[in-house]
Amino acid sequence: MSGTSLDGVDAAMLRTDGETIFEFGPSQYRAYSDAERAALKAALGCWPGDDLGAAPQVCFDAHRDVLGQFGAAEVIGFHGQTLAHDPQGRGTHQMGDGAALAEALRTPVVWDFRSTDVALGGQGAPLAPFYHFACAKWIGATEPVAFLNLGGVGNLTWVDPGKARPQDEGALLAFDTGPANAPINDLVSERLGLDCDRDGALARTGRVEEGALELFLEEGYFRKIPPKSLDRDDFSLMLDLVRELSDADAAATMTAMAATAVMQGMEHCPSPPGRVLVTGGGRHNPVMMRMLAAGLDCPVEPVEAVGLDGDMLEAQAFAFLAVRVMRGLPTSAPATTGVAAPVGGGQISRPDGV
Repeated sequence: MSGTSLDGVDAAMLRTDGETIFEFGPSQYRAYSDAERAALKAALGCWPGDDLGAAPQVCFDAHRDVLGQFGAAEVIGFHGQTLAHDPQGRGTHQMGDGAALAEALRTPVVWDFRSTDVALGGQGAPLAPFYHFACAKWIGATEPVAFLNLGGVGNLTWVDPGKARPQDEGALLAFDTGPANAPINDLVSERLGLDCDRDGALARTGRVEEGALELFLEEGYFRKIPPKSLDRDDFSLMLDLVRELSDADAAATMTAMAATAVMQGMEHCPSPPGRVLVTGGGRHNPVMMRMLAAGLDCPVEPVEAVGLDGDMLEAQAFAFLAVRVMRGLPTSAPATTGVAAPVGGGQISRPDGV
């Protein structure tokens, strides 16, 4: 998985039948260099047919490098790098050639997970909820639980573990809550040349500008009924709202925006979850976590509290989904992407002779 934060590629092995998690395997992280990150950032917003510059080669090399560090896998789930997402318009674009990766690694690759869902009227995102359902079963949850991924964009999955299958009615509700780390990363990169506000150090010393926060919450997205999804740059106005603030106040305000977006999203849950389990880079930001804990009516904890790996959950999800695709099982449903009926996505590319 290479997410919208553009920090690097996460890879993780999983033993599963696409329904039950049997065993977690090793994992690896391969960071992007500054030059690689710049190449990827330059391609954001591009569609198939556009000039992507060096970005496709960066994407291929990084994934080949990290996947080459593992032992034999029966199948690889390759998400690719999201460059543009407009499900009601031009569709969705995840850069990456799964067929070339399959040849390079001599292993079947499942890729292009989102296009079928979008073609059938879905949002194409988020796609991790079916895996979150399996995780809820793995941790032995007996009451509704929410998984909150704070990556470049935030997304929330409400799970009822009492249901038998993720595609069953009432088993899941999932949607993007709003911007999370991406605009904060953009802010500190633009102003300070940093890749992120590590440990919330900048936000911790700042003050939240309530006027900017109120203007942010006027965005119509928050009133839309889920399922719903966002592109990385759909909330680019956030930078404008904090333009006149000091670095610390801007970071504090944008962190509050991300946390408040989650609080708004929780109102859509069918019933209050017993706990919120946080995955993604945002869980490392203690300012963000404190804001969430103060604003939500249930415990807010990193997924490590239940024995999961918050850095690798998304990568594991695409390993899990790859197996579902191989078995012909659905990977999204009306309550996760808004697609009309449960649907399986993904292309399968096999290397010659395999």
